[in-house]
Amino acid sequence: MLYPAPLRDLLLELAAGGGLYRAKWTEDIHEEWIRNLLNDRPDLKPEQIHRTRELMNLAVPDCLVRGYQELIPSLTLPDENDRHVLAAAIVSASDAIVTFNLKDFPKPVLDRYQLDLTHPDDFVFNQLGINDAAVLVSVQRCRLRLKNPPRSAAEYLDTLERQGLPKTVSRLRAYAGVI
Repeated sequence: MLYPAPLRDLLLELAAGGGLYRAKWTEDIHEEWIRNLLNDRPDLKPEQIHRTRELMNLAVPDCLVRGYQELIPSLTLPDENDRHVLAAAIVSASDAIVTFNLKDFPKPVLDRYQLDLTHPDDFVFNQLGINDAAVLVSVQRCRLRLKNPPRSAAEYLDTLERQGLPKTVSRLRAYAGVI
């Protein structure tokens, strides 16, 4: 779940700053989100995006999964283009795949590999249940990094809600004073 940017920033902060989970991705996943971003935002320079990619890899130790490619042909999913995600999750011994794309990862397939499928809203909401303070600090850090333009807590939460996190935001609004 590395695109859109506000969601990516929050997920990275939860992993790198909050230490709440072990984030994993591949160079193929990088290529996919970068391609989608550049299609949506042709005004962005590829160099800027590649710098983001480098910073992501530096921020989360041991984030890059390697050695998953040979597993891809043996996997079956409704969308063949998602097999690389499943292969990386298997090779990295991940607990879950976090994605908005729930329909393309059938439960019977994931059950074979003891993997859960989680919507980003459910994932972040559940992190709140594990460690409210770490999530709040992560959300605050993300908001405070926004400089052009700066965002109030309410504006930042509205952004997260538009990114597909309504359940999480409904809980975070109670803490807007510290965000």
